[in-house]
Amino acid sequence: MMRLPRFHYFAPRELGEAVQVLAGEEDAMVIAGGTDLLPNMKRRQQTPRTLIGLRNIDALKRLRNGPDFTIGSGVTLTSLVEDEKIKSDYRGLWQAAAQVATPHLRNMGTLGGNICLDTRCNYYDQNYEWRKAIDFCMKKDGEICWVSTGSKKCLATSSTDTAPALISLGAKVKLVSANEERTLALKDLYQDDGIHYLKRRKGEILTEVMLPDSSGLRSTYWKLRRRGSFDFPVLAVAAAIEFDERDNIKDARVALGAVSSQPIVCATVNEFLQGKRLTDEVIEGAAALCAKAAKPVKNTDFAPHWRKRVLSRIATYALQELRGDDMRETRKKIARQYL
Repeated sequence: MMRLPRFHYFAPRELGEAVQVLAGEEDAMVIAGGTDLLPNMKRRQQTPRTLIGLRNIDALKRLRNGPDFTIGSGVTLTSLVEDEKIKSDYRGLWQAAAQVATPHLRNMGTLGGNICLDTRCNYYDQNYEWRKAIDFCMKKDGEICWVSTGSKKCLATSSTDTAPALISLGAKVKLVSANEERTLALKDLYQDDGIHYLKRRKGEILTEVMLPDSSGLRSTYWKLRRRGSFDFPVLAVAAAIEFDERDNIKDARVALGAVSSQPIVCATVNEFLQGKRLTDEVIEGAAALCAKAAKPVKNTDFAPHWRKRVLSRIATYALQELRGDDMRETRKKIARQYL
């Protein structure tokens, strides 16, 4: 049995108290649902001496309408799935949240936790004794990346479901510390480094996600995994497209998940789609560009070259769905998604 290491626990009821405690503790982490952090602690991947619980802070659990639709970082994934506005107006986010893990974990896991999800790797996500037996990797306690022994940086993979969907929707996030608040585009929160994958500053807590008006926008999220439930994605495609009155594309945003240490914004795909109609030829060209942008390595399920090849098919299905094709049977057969 793997046991948690000893730690101190604080359960503030106000955000101000939480950021003050975080600023005053040398080795502290925040915890919301704990569905990722606690297993990591049992495997000694993360060993904070202090945990600051966010579950009692009501300000982080709100959904608000306004110029932007604002979602608190402490809103559970189940609450997102059950919200009718998200299901109708931000379909891609709804599909992503609905496919995270299992109902039990979605009941506990939060949007903020999924956005900040630790990167994953076959050599890293093992218990302490296993990792010690082969010598530790550079992500924790070691000096070498076992995925590519010549690499100077960690190649662990970003496996968040909601982040690619939110990026395609143009989401922004608010980060709060004891000294300041700042807002940035979600895509700018990430960087291509398996260890330092977030640009979150020391002492900051992600508090809100802000989504722009979705009028005229169609969005979708497609995920591939070995099992039809529970598993993290081995690749993912999120897309959001706005059409004009002639069904030409006014704006397009495509993001990829689980094929790099950060969600990939496909700028070349977005430029390629501008002003075009989603014909079969255009979809084929865009899907090929998606596959070209993907950088999978051998640190998760399935071979990298297979994942790269299949990604073009998943991108094709996503764009066909945005065109208006009925893709429900394809979701069931290929992606094992019952939405």
